[in-house]
Amino acid sequence: MIDAVVPDDVAPPQRPATRGHRIPIPMATSPKAATRLEEKQLSTENRLDVELRTEFGKGAARRVRRAGKVPAVVYGHGTDPIHITMPGHDTMMALKHANALLTLVIDGNEQLALAKDVQRDPIKPVIEHVDLVVVRKGEKVTVDVPVHTVGEAAAETVVNVESPTVQIEVEATNIPENIEVSIEGLEAGAQILAAGLTMPAGATLATDPESLVVNVTAMISQEALDAELAEAEAGIEQEEPAEEAEEAPAEAKAGAEADAEA
Repeated sequence: MIDAVVPDDVAPPQRPATRGHRIPIPMATSPKAATRLEEKQLSTENRLDVELRTEFGKGAARRVRRAGKVPAVVYGHGTDPIHITMPGHDTMMALKHANALLTLVIDGNEQLALAKDVQRDPIKPVIEHVDLVVVRKGEKVTVDVPVHTVGEAAAETVVNVESPTVQIEVEATNIPENIEVSIEGLEAGAQILAAGLTMPAGATLATDPESLVVNVTAMISQEALDAELAEAEAGIEQEEPAEEAEEAPAEAKAGAEADAEA
């Protein structure tokens, strides 16, 4: 999973206003103003103030987590790894979605980064460690993006998403949240391959084009399901007498051998 920094041309979703309050939304009066506004919003949304870490090891990591923070390491582009501490709650919110671009503020310097690996507690909603890779504006990265189906297939069909994610190559500052796949009106037997997906602007498919992404099958009727169950039960009943017949000669032979020894 990859998470990232301040995109230039992707505006974050506006947060809903709480009841009884109206949140003023600045309006752009020109394309350039809109771009500057988007950059400012993205910077605010994904900006994390982090601290350099001087203690390492499991004991040090546990102390960081007890303080409500997240241990992490930043590397890439030939730079030496930098061990940092990230704010726990803000990091959890920033990494809610895959491939979030982050702006790390380290000693007053900003660095774009994508979360390459996020280790989460299997029980508690806590991030235990994050591996971050350095990226630059305009640089292309290869990431796994979730597949999201839209629309409804024909009646009495089942839609199976065979590949929940697809791999694409895209600019680090323009990674889509998901790839939408329309299943509207598809009949049983319809299939969508990776090659049939519509890529976002500037993105190219990195997954095998022949990979099956969506498979639409006919829904099994209750009558067909009952027939399959009855057939399976009949098969079990036929196997039991055969097993008993095989056991009888073996028991008889064992009895005869016992009589002969006596």
